[in-house]
Amino acid sequence: MITKDKIDFYIEKIPPTPKVLRDTLLLLNSGELIRAAHIASEDLALKSYLKNIVNKPIYGFKNEVSDITQIFGILGVSSSQQTVYQYMLNLLSPKKWVLFKLNASSFTDLQARLSQNWKLILKHLNIDDKEVESAITLLPASIIISEALFHERMEDVHLLRSVHDLDFNTILVRLCGVDLFDICEQIAHKWEMSDKIAHIVQAASGIKPSNDETINTLAKWMHLLLFYELSQPLFIEAGLNNFIDFQVDFVADIYDDFAALMEIE
Repeated sequence: MITKDKIDFYIEKIPPTPKVLRDTLLLLNSGELIRAAHIASEDLALKSYLKNIVNKPIYGFKNEVSDITQIFGILGVSSSQQTVYQYMLNLLSPKKWVLFKLNASSFTDLQARLSQNWKLILKHLNIDDKEVESAITLLPASIIISEALFHERMEDVHLLRSVHDLDFNTILVRLCGVDLFDICEQIAHKWEMSDKIAHIVQAASGIKPSNDETINTLAKWMHLLLFYELSQPLFIEAGLNNFIDFQVDFVADIYDDFAALMEIE
């Protein structure tokens, strides 16, 4: 089994927030979009990343948006914070994915799709909470950590897949003693998110429900969103559709609402 120390090692590799990013996040948290944009513009890589994200087809802009103040204005405070978190993940993302057939472009697409559709869900639920909106970044962060952990034991991963046809989350538990959602919780603590966020992502596993129905509701939508996105053709090809076991009973009461919101036929 991969030891807790090894798991902690990869969690610790998630970069501490550099000064420009830290200052940007602090200003965004205070709602100071213009000052935050000015600081963010000092990091050319961040500036390029923001332009790339907001000009993806999922955002639907006909003309290229390049000014950071305009980008933050379009995204709003919550989505701007979330996008800066996503950029931090790109600093950690492997240059070459080994188990999952991803690259920088497809991983960024996954982040953008999760972000945009989570925002749509929260609007549907009439929830305006910056931290809850940023919680969705924990899922792709955990996929990065899982890729690194699996890389340590590729032979075992392939053996378990071939013999037992297990989902990757179950294999993660077998090899590491933690699942995707445990890793989400550890990252939430590293990023100093509240216990509420940790409880939401744990409940999103579908097998560790909370006693708080508000948290459970968010968790159900998060579970469905993750399964829905990982079932898209691009991510099926990458092997991510085999990551989690869909807990149909957990989400049965909201499935029709989710399908209508995502316009699933």
